Amino acid sequence: MTDTFDIAIVGGGMVGASLAAALDGLGLRLALIEAVPHDSQASPSFDERTTALSNGSRRILETVGVWGALASAATPIRKIHVSDQGHFGFARVDAAEQGLSAMGFVVPNRAMGAALWGRIAGMPDLRVFCPAEVLRVTANDRSVELDVVERGIASTIRTRLVVAADGIHSAVRSAFGVDADVRDYEQTAVITTVLPQKFHDHVAYERFTASGPLALLPLADGRCTLVLTLKPAMAETALTWSDAEFLAEVQRRFGFRLGRFLKVGRRVPYPLSLSRSHKTSTGRCVIIGNAAQSLHPVAGMGFNLGLRDVASLAELIAEHRGAGHAYAGHAYAGRAYAGRADSGDAGMLAEYDAWRAADRGGIIGFTDGLVRVFSNPLGLVQRLRNVGLLAFDMLPPAKAALSRLSTGAAGRVPKLARGVPLR
Repeated sequence: MTDTFDIAIVGGGMVGASLAAALDGLGLRLALIEAVPHDSQASPSFDERTTALSNGSRRILETVGVWGALASAATPIRKIHVSDQGHFGFARVDAAEQGLSAMGFVVPNRAMGAALWGRIAGMPDLRVFCPAEVLRVTANDRSVELDVVERGIASTIRTRLVVAADGIHSAVRSAFGVDADVRDYEQTAVITTVLPQKFHDHVAYERFTASGPLALLPLADGRCTLVLTLKPAMAETALTWSDAEFLAEVQRRFGFRLGRFLKVGRRVPYPLSLSRSHKTSTGRCVIIGNAAQSLHPVAGMGFNLGLRDVASLAELIAEHRGAGHAYAGHAYAGRAYAGRADSGDAGMLAEYDAWRAADRGGIIGFTDGLVRVFSNPLGLVQRLRNVGLLAFDMLPPAKAALSRLSTGAAGRVPKLARGVPLR
């Protein structure tokens, strides 16, 4: 059997599921293909990690109907404190000084999965294939066919547009012949939760150390998410330490701003790299989220950038459909596509590429630059970056510019990021 869709999203993680929610109500027939159920312990997206959401991302999730189910699990970030271990430089950002209630929010990934999949569960125009795997991709000028196996049953999907939202090692991106540049940071993030002696007071800390950044993000009940970046060999060793040994090392790197660290949760390692696809679209495929770019977690911008991919693409699809760019109609396409707007229109995808280029390039450059500058051991570089931190701390315009990164590094801001519905 062959089933026909306007858009097939491969990957039901945070970015793919968000796109499905954003496209709801546009009159499009959608397919979402995901290998692992969102509530499975094996889910690679909705695991024990947390995600820092910018204000722009919160507005996107609110506008597409997800935030209501997520808000109770979100912890606000009211202040940000940045420091460089062993040096004099530091910088602080206060949401109240920017006229904001919060700089952002910290959300458990599992809560994100429950909210997103709860939102899309009732969509009448969405067909979910899960657990399912795409075995083959066959593309031509008019449509794309995906051979899918769901619970051992094979079927074929025909669609006008395929969205590759299947992560850094995207099989769909590869099937369309798009390569990605990958640079290993030679760092591993050890992620866990810690309980400090003092209440975090909704402050997010970013502390740069010789082996990489250490981040503490506020959570409910006074706990914090800890992202400890280490050299790979040391990360392996850190996983074997007792809780007391691990907390002592964290204490040595972070200091006593929050008093002593009392408890630590399960530690999970994640190797860090920068991945950037050569294209964000090709043929009838558009590449979003980690399939397009996967960033170092410093500054917490990866998912926020991917969510702007979602908001931009959804807006263009809505505009294109509203403008009535009807599919010309080919015998191959069959009746299902007759007189309907072509979701894989080449002009629309070219517009998407152009729109995302500045924001994507700016955020990748900003994040990678932070990693490079704060890992440089040269004394001159260390002095300059600490002077830079102090200058930033004293310049309100610089802090305002940082807060504006929540809606994008450059160019047109998507409607959803401004709280404007697509319909």
